[in-house]
Amino acid sequence: MKQVRLGRTGLQVSEICLGMMSYGDPAQRPWALEEAEADPFVKRAVEAGITFFDTADVYSLGASEVITGRLLAKYFARRDDYVLATKVHGRMGDAPNDGGLSRKHILAGIDNSLRRLGTDYVDLYQIHRWDPNTPIEETMEALHDVVRSGKARYIGASSMYAWQFAKAQYIAASHGWTPFVSMQNHYNLVYREEEREMLPLCADQGIGVIPWSPLARGLLAGNRGRGGERRTTRANNDPFGDSLYTEDDFAVVDVNAEVAAERGVTPAQTALAWLLSKPIVTAPIVGATKLNHLDDAIAATELTLDEKEIERLEAPYVPHAISGH
Repeated sequence: MKQVRLGRTGLQVSEICLGMMSYGDPAQRPWALEEAEADPFVKRAVEAGITFFDTADVYSLGASEVITGRLLAKYFARRDDYVLATKVHGRMGDAPNDGGLSRKHILAGIDNSLRRLGTDYVDLYQIHRWDPNTPIEETMEALHDVVRSGKARYIGASSMYAWQFAKAQYIAASHGWTPFVSMQNHYNLVYREEEREMLPLCADQGIGVIPWSPLARGLLAGNRGRGGERRTTRANNDPFGDSLYTEDDFAVVDVNAEVAAERGVTPAQTALAWLLSKPIVTAPIVGATKLNHLDDAIAATELTLDEKEIERLEAPYVPHAISGH
């Protein structure tokens, strides 16, 4: 698999990132796979050349990080052979400081994540969302200290408004602190609002873009139908996903399925190939609970859509209210 630079940095990552949210504790997420079930997915990813893995402390309240650390240590001979990303912000307990982006929570969060992951550092430490209750100066200085301590090599951000991201970058630059090098945002064929402000900002500033939900929580792969039909365990247990998309989006789903059928590939492959056709996109973050999900992602890296196909896929798009923040 091709390795690409993460934005303007010198860091090389695979053009598909394996999202590790799918592996954790099924008692918390009914569709999550435990370690023994997750093992074949990481093995297959490594065999295919995937070197980029993304998790978060809040996924199954740390269980995903534990599984991620164990399996990556099993399938890579050296820690330096893969790129590991995790996140901080989500609530990890009931105490007042068990969530958010305060200095206290960030410094505790990185130590707890490293312990669960079984490593001395993460390559990319990301804020999972914007925290309106903490001054961004406090957050950026704490993240800078995490990098200076050697516990993270780079820092990244996730879904927020473009003005918030620009403000954070300005604060970092004005104080000589570490800036964000990546944006993990909500971007796919049925949600393209990021094209208005965030993606042009990232292109201008050389920020790597690693979209989450590239298949729209499985909608583009066929896990939902019109009228509220739910075809998978994940779709039946994903209220957040239900809040992101509408019946209008099935016009895009239908065209994507048509293009896929004409190509003799799956709808997941065409949806991912569309994302990979965008120069601003570094590596979509793909989740997989069946091996064919992972095989589709790998195959998508070899699928090139022509201009007419891209136009067809984009034509039915309906603007959305901002979601995913």
